[in-house]
Amino acid sequence: MATILAGFEGLVMPGDELWGYTGEAARLLKEAGAEVGDRIRITKPDGTVYEGILMPRYALAQKPIIVVKLDNGYNIGVRVERGTRIEVVEKRRAKVGAVVTVPLLEESPPAGPKPRVYILGTGGTIASKVEYETGAVKPAMSAEELLEAVPEIGFIADIDAGVLFSILSENMTPSHWERIVDEVAKLIQEGYDGIVVAHGTDTMSYTAAALSFAFHRGLPVPVALVGAQRSSDRPSSDAAFNLHAAVLTAAKAPFAEVVVVMHGETGDTYALAHRGTKVRKMHTSRRDAFQSINALPLAKIWPQEGRIELLVKEYRERGREKLVVENGFDDRVALIKYYPGMKPEIIEFLVEQGYRGIVLEGTGLGHVGEWLVDSIKKAVDAGVVVVMTSQCLFGRVNMNVYASGRKLLAAGVIPGSDMLPEVAFVKLSWVLKRARDPEEAKRLMLENLAGEINPRHTVNLYPKWPHEP
Repeated sequence: MATILAGFEGLVMPGDELWGYTGEAARLLKEAGAEVGDRIRITKPDGTVYEGILMPRYALAQKPIIVVKLDNGYNIGVRVERGTRIEVVEKRRAKVGAVVTVPLLEESPPAGPKPRVYILGTGGTIASKVEYETGAVKPAMSAEELLEAVPEIGFIADIDAGVLFSILSENMTPSHWERIVDEVAKLIQEGYDGIVVAHGTDTMSYTAAALSFAFHRGLPVPVALVGAQRSSDRPSSDAAFNLHAAVLTAAKAPFAEVVVVMHGETGDTYALAHRGTKVRKMHTSRRDAFQSINALPLAKIWPQEGRIELLVKEYRERGREKLVVENGFDDRVALIKYYPGMKPEIIEFLVEQGYRGIVLEGTGLGHVGEWLVDSIKKAVDAGVVVVMTSQCLFGRVNMNVYASGRKLLAAGVIPGSDMLPEVAFVKLSWVLKRARDPEEAKRLMLENLAGEINPRHTVNLYPKWPHEP
């Protein structure tokens, strides 16, 4: 695996081909003395001015288009023609091999080599690039391509990257979680200072929970899952900003936890690092779709400033623990959302099919229709572990308040406290891979293993923590 350092000399092409530019575009850049990473100003014959960081082209083509990264973080292609002027406003700050440090919490970092961060691709919108020759969006998960698209990450860390697999996140299964766990563990053992997992957003919270439980006994570095709500071919793409924030988190954050790093608000100002067992995608398309539920985010990240602000006092410290891996997930677990009129046959069918665990997403404090109690009790008597969570998401189940809840407790249902339904599902899948009997499974489900249970709720946890003081 070749480590790509800050700077782009390695991308210079022979002859008239310059960083993927040819023809008129290459001639104008050479005459201006411009290099990738320089801040340039393009003035077109009609007086229109574009200013930003010169980026490399993703393909060699005769089309006279120059790619610049604007101050808002978006990349655009500017067509140049006769009469177009290009001038260098500011030369880039780093050459190949230079150590460019990023301050953390307004403190000067120690001198020395940059952290090593590995970006592991598993699919999703984040792992894509725009092909400026064709306008298509294609997979982009080599270190070279990532540094072309988001050169800022090369100033933070020495980047390596690779693809474990490339699938839509709705196609993730427990066996995929196991492969990700094994690969992350291997990379940590190889000495990386942080791992970024590029992942589709739709089921990213499931994978984050799986990693959280697999590493709950020992994790020495941060593992940051990151995705994009909008692809690289859209002006409002959040891919570059999110990746920048995730790399900063993996390289510099003081905590060693599994987190999801995504936009904290709709603009490009800050991202949030959410604990992997307390995060949920709460909107289909907004850039700030991810939210911590019944908990505060661990940190607020300003990638453009290289700054991380901790929002909680309790966290696992970077470098304190040795790596301990407990991999393995049972795929004979079901997550069922209760609805009015739900038939007992659904529970009975799962038992007949050999399922070992069921997580119910009940109403309110943790209820289902009373006609389901008998079938649930039969499932428990057959050795199936049944856990109750709430469709409300915020708050916790309390099955002692109403008679229906007390009947479910008497039938052997385990209250899931304030665990999110999908987190309880992942946890039960993990627990049943190692519990010897239902009683041990119950003990583990009631134990706070990876921050999935918050014993105390405060006002600012609902409906959403205040973004600004």
